[in-house]
Amino acid sequence: MQSFLPKRAFFTSEIFMTSRREFVIQLSLGSSALLAGHAMAQAMVAEGDAQATALGYKADTTKVDGKKYANHKPEQNCGNCALFAGKAGDKAGNCPLFAGKQVAASGWCSAYAKKG
Repeated sequence: MQSFLPKRAFFTSEIFMTSRREFVIQLSLGSSALLAGHAMAQAMVAEGDAQATALGYKADTTKVDGKKYANHKPEQNCGNCALFAGKAGDKAGNCPLFAGKQVAASGWCSAYAKKG
């Protein structure tokens, strides 16, 4: 009977090395794409963004219009807000109100809620 298997073994070292090289290249390209996507997801919120404007977000709490936002106090900032997802001392961090973007720790918006 005739065999349908190739005369040469399917996983020779030559084929395996090519596949391994392709895997390593694809892995490095995929990792780079993920890192680039992560870096892009960490962009800062612009004060002109629709969501930021609607919430009165300012990157510097000292620049908040006190007449428009009478409940604002100078000691309030994103860094001590319950919604701020950054670590203590971080200059910026994530906020669930601005999905995929970071807010300045020194910033403020009308959704401020004291941490703790």
